[in-house]
Amino acid sequence: MDPLKEKFLKKSISVKKEIKKILAEHGDKKVSEVSLKQVFGGARGVIMMFWETSLLDAETGIQFRGYSIPQLRKKMPTGTGDEPLPEGLFWLMLTGSIPTDDEVKWLSKEWRNRSDIPEQTFKVIDQFPTDAHPMTQFITAISSMQTGSHFTRRYAEGMSKSDYWDAAYEDSMDLIAKLPRVAAYIYRRSFHNGDHIEPSNRLDWAANFAHMLGVSKKTSFKNLMRLYMTIHADHEGGNASAHTMHLIGSTLSDPYLSFAGSMGSLAGPLHGLANQEVFKWIMEMVEKLGTKKPTNEQISDYVKETLAAGKVIPGYGHAVLRKPDPRFLAQKAFAERNIKNDDYVNIVWKVYDVVPPILKSLGKVKNPWPNVDAHSGALLVHYGLTEYSFYTVLFGVSRAMGVLAATCWSRALGAPLERPKSVNLKWVKEFVK
Repeated sequence: MDPLKEKFLKKSISVKKEIKKILAEHGDKKVSEVSLKQVFGGARGVIMMFWETSLLDAETGIQFRGYSIPQLRKKMPTGTGDEPLPEGLFWLMLTGSIPTDDEVKWLSKEWRNRSDIPEQTFKVIDQFPTDAHPMTQFITAISSMQTGSHFTRRYAEGMSKSDYWDAAYEDSMDLIAKLPRVAAYIYRRSFHNGDHIEPSNRLDWAANFAHMLGVSKKTSFKNLMRLYMTIHADHEGGNASAHTMHLIGSTLSDPYLSFAGSMGSLAGPLHGLANQEVFKWIMEMVEKLGTKKPTNEQISDYVKETLAAGKVIPGYGHAVLRKPDPRFLAQKAFAERNIKNDDYVNIVWKVYDVVPPILKSLGKVKNPWPNVDAHSGALLVHYGLTEYSFYTVLFGVSRAMGVLAATCWSRALGAPLERPKSVNLKWVKEFVK
């Protein structure tokens, strides 16, 4: 048994015993009251999921096993730069402990060893027109790799329920290992005439992804990919892509099919596609104003025009957070260290100065602050990744770590089929009487 699997098994057995004891003693206690508005409002804020890998706090932002993003930057093993390696975060989400340098090096090597792509996957991708949306290609490619699912094969052979976690772990490790090469293949095919770049057998997971994208040879771009993959990895269980993954997985669909469905959720404009919308909005503003160095006054006028047209300011607001997203601040800090003179980066910073006061003045905005999507596009464009229709694929490669780690936990803890109760209008009318 490999060292990560062994530590995860030990940890999950301990947690399962603890949960069983808690439920035996307190299982009938009420957690929350559900309002009729929540029934009609997408179950916003209803506590009804267990998600072990991360927790979102309105004030401090995302916590990975109790660690904030600034804490991760200080404590996690790093690559050749100063950004944490995503391998370390995956280890943390599975085991609850910060890995050593040697453990992270082992995981990097393990993912390289598992990264070969089935030939049919490349053939399936090549059937699409090159202008097909990258997320369409990505989701189909994920499904095409399902033929190698350990979970599906072992379930058909009569696998014991006690081994579900093991098969889910093997699929998760394989899938995370393969995604960067699949994503890079789609990118080079769609935007660089199919001029593909072979993976390196020396680089860590995120740096190798940066290498295969081929947009920049700068070390700082590899560091950006390490940071980007880390901060987008998980966002507790209630967001659309994570919840979709959990729901599909609860039927015992294998991790490949579950993750393909998860990426369908991520592709929506109200979720992962938002990062694409942010930079599109900035580009439209630059084109209208005729300058890459707009003043705060010009930006303010454009923001007010956007709002007057009944549109939102993309990248601002969050369902839970009530302060600036720490993931936005982490990207801002990266830019300050590496590319502080970039025109688009400076536009993002000016928008950050201008938008919150305007949104506050409306009197009905709970969170006027930027979220993670508000900054990422400017960083990517600086390094040459200008095709913003690809940005959600980057998000998806990162999010795989969180949702697949959570899938391992769901199978280890024996999570049941998710089946909430729904009601119709007749029921509602009788209820309000």
